[in-house]
Amino acid sequence: MESKRVVHLLSIATAWSIALGLWNTLSHEGNVLRGQSVTPVKFQVDPFWPKPLPADWVTGNVGGTCVDSNDHVFIVSRTADPTNLTNQEKEIAKAAPPVIEFDPDGNVVNSWGDPKVVPGGIHDCYFDYEGNIWIGGNADAIAQKYSHDGKLLLQIGTKGKFDTSDGTIKGAALNSSHTLLNRPASFAVDPANGEVYIADGYGNRRIVVFDRNGTYIRQFGRQATQSESEAGMGGVFLTVVHCVALSSDGLLYVCDREGRRIQVFDKMGNFKKNIFLKRRRADLAGHGQPWWIRLSLDKAQKYMYVSDGLDEIVWTLDRETGETLSGFGRPGHMAGEFTFLHTITMNSKGDLFTGETIGGRRVQKFRAVAN
Repeated sequence: MESKRVVHLLSIATAWSIALGLWNTLSHEGNVLRGQSVTPVKFQVDPFWPKPLPADWVTGNVGGTCVDSNDHVFIVSRTADPTNLTNQEKEIAKAAPPVIEFDPDGNVVNSWGDPKVVPGGIHDCYFDYEGNIWIGGNADAIAQKYSHDGKLLLQIGTKGKFDTSDGTIKGAALNSSHTLLNRPASFAVDPANGEVYIADGYGNRRIVVFDRNGTYIRQFGRQATQSESEAGMGGVFLTVVHCVALSSDGLLYVCDREGRRIQVFDKMGNFKKNIFLKRRRADLAGHGQPWWIRLSLDKAQKYMYVSDGLDEIVWTLDRETGETLSGFGRPGHMAGEFTFLHTITMNSKGDLFTGETIGGRRVQKFRAVAN
């Protein structure tokens, strides 16, 4: 019995040694507690978060990650799409519910979502200032607002009817409807007035704004040509408008993913500037691809955390200057590595949570650790 106990303790020590070895070696400035002064932090992967899922659940592509006011982490998983699970998984396991809620320790405390009701290709989850959760779909045409426990409160768009020439997903994008969407990808809600900004998205090439009741207000953006994109023209997007984030000082940060830039606008859609990402290695050409944005928790939101799904890395940028300061991550399937790094979110302690889609299909936690 004593020898088994020693082996058990050694295995725990080994696991923690591995975790400690995966610290990000690049130190950067980041806020740990909301409203406090900015202090240097490192990010350390937590290989024991989350805890094993119950009832033989397996997740599909993790289309979104978000954190509520109690530091509970939500993920939205594309298990409604049967192609997200392998044949073996279908035989021996069960598709996880579309929405899973974890407590701070990584335990599943709730789950919900009717696969027939939630958006197809479920994409993004976002908590607004009233504690409601927004989700959309990159294979669908709807944006939905739910209560914290899964009651559908509002839907923008009509499921299965797209803002296209023939109303189907295969039709030519119109980029113009006041009632329909076309494969929305991301959300931001203005706490000043409840206006909803939607990155619309995979089919359209616009940021479209609705009031709190789902009534159209305004929009901006259109499809870019290759030459317009390469010239850095503002307000045009190449292929996918993948994310939108709203800062406390009223600026919109939009992921022009294939355009390989972050475009910055005011709330009315007036273009302000471009921000470009570095590449993970100096020998790689061009710029990185911004897939998702999370702003730091300090009052000035000095830093921007950006997931780069091309280079499989989380970057830290100075929000004002756009300078890339540091980053962590690499391609792979081990703890602290990424495969199709997709979305990022942050809790009140400054810990980051990452969601991976094709080939990754998981969520990881990276603790913020002060130097």
